[in-house]
Amino acid sequence: MSYLDRIGACHVWRPDDYRPFLLEGDRRPLGWVTHAFAGRLRDFPNVFDVSDTAVVLPARYGDFESRSAAIEEPMRRLYEAGEIPKWRGEDYGISRRWGEPTLFKMERAAVPLLGLPAYGVHLNGYVQTPEGPRLWVGRRARNKAVAPGKLDHLVAGGQPYGLGLIANLVKEAAEEASVPADLAGRAKPVGALRYLCAREEGQRNDVLFCFDLELPADFAPRPNDDEVEEFFLWPMERVLERLRDSDDFKFNVALVNIDFAVRHGALRPDDEPTYQRIVDGLQGRFED
Repeated sequence: MSYLDRIGACHVWRPDDYRPFLLEGDRRPLGWVTHAFAGRLRDFPNVFDVSDTAVVLPARYGDFESRSAAIEEPMRRLYEAGEIPKWRGEDYGISRRWGEPTLFKMERAAVPLLGLPAYGVHLNGYVQTPEGPRLWVGRRARNKAVAPGKLDHLVAGGQPYGLGLIANLVKEAAEEASVPADLAGRAKPVGALRYLCAREEGQRNDVLFCFDLELPADFAPRPNDDEVEEFFLWPMERVLERLRDSDDFKFNVALVNIDFAVRHGALRPDDEPTYQRIVDGLQGRFED
């Protein structure tokens, strides 16, 4: 195993296994649908035009409201049939890129089935010491639908429709780690990472907005919901060892933690032979 393995795991998919999800009249793929799931969508001809080469949402659904309503019905029926394992009751806003118009909203759990763009906030909570930063690490609850029991950030969460990034970060910080709002509000945006990969839940087409928050040495996070079991404060050497030698971290958390290590100098070009490939891989570039 290696850091590059952790990065590569976020970029594994076979284009031949998918067909594009399109809005009629726009040839740019908005998402990616497996051939098997595309076949299932043929059962909803009033909503989707499914061919051997694409899944198309017709132009008669030409605005935010009509698109959102049209897609909700088949997704609910698929959930009732057990093909969407959990209905989360939280909508994601679907746009081609962050900041562009929201085309429609839909149930969060169904988004990967259409391979649609999704956004999230990931917070690196750390304590600065003379030896370098120590990173707060959470352990996910073992009943989580995705990555149960895996290591995680101090705070992370998907970006729901209708809520700003900072407001979402503050909300998640209170819910997951009992971080007061005034403290969470000091988090600094430090960039974004994007990946496209095949997962059990579908095609993950995600953008992760990354934040750093330096925490007081006397602050200790506490789980405040059923998503996190416990927290640890680890030196970067231990974080890096687990990243390099295991897959203990949730797949996309590993990506953000490696980025943190690069930015804070815990991974250095003089000490890590694959440093340039790591930096390229964090941006989805894998040329030899």
